[in-house]
Amino acid sequence: MHGDAKYLIRFLAGADKRFVIPVYQRNYAWKIPQCKTLYDDLIKIAATKKQHFLGSIVSVYNPDSYAREYCIIDGQQRLTTISLLLLCMYHLLEKGIMTSNEKRLSQKIYEEYLIDKYQSEETKIKLKPIEQDREAFWLLFEENKQKKQDSLITANYEYFYKRIQQNEVTLDELFESISRIMIIDISLNHEDNAQMIFESLNSTGLLLEEGDKIRNYIFMGLSEKKQKLYYKKYWSIIEKQSHYDITGFFKEYMTVKQQKIPSSKGIYTAFKQYMEQRDLQQECNEMEKYAYLYDKLLFANTNAKKVNAAIERWKKLDDNAAIAFFLEVFALWQQKQLTEKEVLEIFHCVECYLFRRAICDLPWAVLPRVFLFLHRDVFLLENNFKDYVPKLKYILLQKRQKEAFPSDEEFSKAFVNRNIYAMPAKTKHYILERLENKNSRETKNIDDLLAEGACTIEHIMPQKLTRQWKEDLGENWEKIHQLWLHRMANLTLTAYNGNYSNRPFLEKRDLKEIGLKESGFRMNQKIAQKQKWTLEELLQRSQELEKTALEIWSFCAVCYRPFQKPLQEYTLEEQYHFTKKHIVKFYFQGVEECVTSWRDFYEKMLIMLHEKDKTVLNQLADSSASEGLCSYVARKKEYFQKQNCCRISHNIYVAGHFSTQQKINVLKKLFRLYHVESDEVIIALKQRE
Repeated sequence: MHGDAKYLIRFLAGADKRFVIPVYQRNYAWKIPQCKTLYDDLIKIAATKKQHFLGSIVSVYNPDSYAREYCIIDGQQRLTTISLLLLCMYHLLEKGIMTSNEKRLSQKIYEEYLIDKYQSEETKIKLKPIEQDREAFWLLFEENKQKKQDSLITANYEYFYKRIQQNEVTLDELFESISRIMIIDISLNHEDNAQMIFESLNSTGLLLEEGDKIRNYIFMGLSEKKQKLYYKKYWSIIEKQSHYDITGFFKEYMTVKQQKIPSSKGIYTAFKQYMEQRDLQQECNEMEKYAYLYDKLLFANTNAKKVNAAIERWKKLDDNAAIAFFLEVFALWQQKQLTEKEVLEIFHCVECYLFRRAICDLPWAVLPRVFLFLHRDVFLLENNFKDYVPKLKYILLQKRQKEAFPSDEEFSKAFVNRNIYAMPAKTKHYILERLENKNSRETKNIDDLLAEGACTIEHIMPQKLTRQWKEDLGENWEKIHQLWLHRMANLTLTAYNGNYSNRPFLEKRDLKEIGLKESGFRMNQKIAQKQKWTLEELLQRSQELEKTALEIWSFCAVCYRPFQKPLQEYTLEEQYHFTKKHIVKFYFQGVEECVTSWRDFYEKMLIMLHEKDKTVLNQLADSSASEGLCSYVARKKEYFQKQNCCRISHNIYVAGHFSTQQKINVLKKLFRLYHVESDEVIIALKQRE
C-alpha cells in the first residue's frame, strides 16, 4: 500500500487513465445538499486562494488492462461529482453560454480529465460507474439524447449546470479552485488486503450501511470476471427482490441462519463470521432463494390472493418480529411441505396471537424471541415438520406470563373495556377494517379510505356532550360518558364526521342522504336500527362486538399432544423463580449447550464468558479487594477451603457453593463486565408432568 498527497486534477489527468467503480460498490448517492456544500467550498477557495483537502481516494491498479486502469475502492462519490462538475463546465463553454480567458480550456477539460480521444465511442469515457449509474452518466456526454431523469447523477449535473450560470465566480476561477483541491491517493497492490483496508476506512467515518459492507465482503475476494458473473447471477437479483433494502434482508437472513437476531450494527460482523467456513457460491444460491421469499412476504407478492391479504393484515400488527419465522414458513411452502390452506392457517393463528396480545396490553418486547425459536420448536416436537399447524398452535398455547396467548375470557374482557381510540392509528384502522369486512368477499379498503380522509372514526356518543345528549343518557350521563366514550361499542366509521358533529343520535341517524341509515358501511346498519343511544344500546353493541371479535380472532384450540412436552424458555432478564426448576439447556450468542444441572450451566456459562474476554476473571482473581465479585474468584481452589468451586481454567476458580438464584445473580453481575445483556442468555426448562 502506498499513499501520497496530491492535487485531484493531477490524479485525474492522463488520457489513457481509466477509473472503474467495481460492481460491489453501492450506487452513486450524493444529493443536492452535498453538491451545494462542494460548490460553496469552491467559491471560498476562489476567494482565499488556499488549498482544500477533499478526502482520500483508494484504488487498486489493474496491470492486465490495456490502459492505466484503477479500480476505485473508496472515493467514488467525490470522483463522480467532480467529473459531473467538469462536464458541466465543458458543455457551457462549448455552447458559448460561459466564456474563459483560456482559449483551449474546454478542450483541456474534455480531453485531459473526461475522455480518451483516441478510443472508440464505447470506451472513450474515463470514468466507468456501476451499471445502474453508467447509462445516466454516459448519456450526459450526448447532447441530443434524452437524459435519465430518475438518476441522482442527472439531478446533480443539472444542479451544477444552473449554479455555474449564476456567475458567483468566473469559469476560470472555478477551474482554478478545482485545481487547488488536494486528496490522499492511496494505491493498493494485489498483495494488500483490500477488505481489511476498506473496513478500516469505514470505521473512521465512511457512512456505509451493513448491506454495503456485506456486498464489499462478497465481491472484493473475486476476480473481475467473477465479480461480473456473481453480480448478474446473484447480487442484482437480491437487490431487486429486497427492493434495495439489502441491510433489512440480511438482518432476517442471518436470523434464519444463525437462530440469533443480530443488532442493527452487527449484521455485517455476523455475516462475516457465518461465511468463514462456507462455500460462497452455495451460500449465494441460498441467499437468492431467500431474497425471492423476502419479496413475496414483505411485499405481499405471492400468486395467492388470500395469502397476500393475510400478509397485509399481519404487517399491521407486527413490527417485524416474525419476518424470519415466516421466511421459513414460505420456504416449506415453496418445497410443497405446506399447502396454501396451511399457510393461511399459520397466518391466522399468528394474527390472532398478536392481536389478542395487543388488546390485552402484553409487551411487544418478548415477541422477537418467541418467533426466533418458533419454527425450530415446531420441528423439535417430533424432529419433523409434519402436522405443522397443530404443532404451532400447541406451542403458542403453552406460552405463559409475558409470552402468553390470551384466553377467550381475558381477550373478551379487554376488548370491550379497552380505550380503542387511544391505540396507535394503524391498530385502530386494522380493528375497524376487520370488524367491517369480517370474512366477506365484498371488502372495503378501510386503510386507504382513512388515509385519504374519505372517512374518519366517528364517536356515536360525541366527545363533547350537549344538553340534549345529557338528557338522553340520563342522570348517570357523566359516568357513562367517561367509561364508554372511547370503547369500541361507541366507535364507527363515517364519511360525514363534520356533519354529524355532536348532533343528537336521531339526527345522526336520519340526516337526509348522509345519515347512518344511508351509510354504505355494514357496521352502521345495525346502529341505524336503534331508536336511541344510551347505556342499554352501548351494552347491546358491546356484546355483539364481543361475539364478533371472538369469531374473527379465535383462540387457536388444538387437540395435538406431543410425545414429549416442549421445553419452557426464559431469558435471565425475566423476573422468574428458577429455584427447584429443572434446566435442560441454554442458548448464548448463537450457541446451544445441553446441561445436566444448574451447576453445570453456571460452570459452562463462566467458561464461555472467559473465552469471550480473558481479562475480566484474571483481574478479579488478582484484585486485593475482599468484597463484591472479587470474593468469588481466586487463583487456587484452596482459597474456598472445603466449599465447592468451579474450575474455569488452569489457574482460575470461581465460587459455586450457593443456591440456584445466587448463581444467577453472580452471572448477572459478571455480565456487566463482559458487556452482555441478560436477555442474551435463554434458559430451557423441562415442564412438570
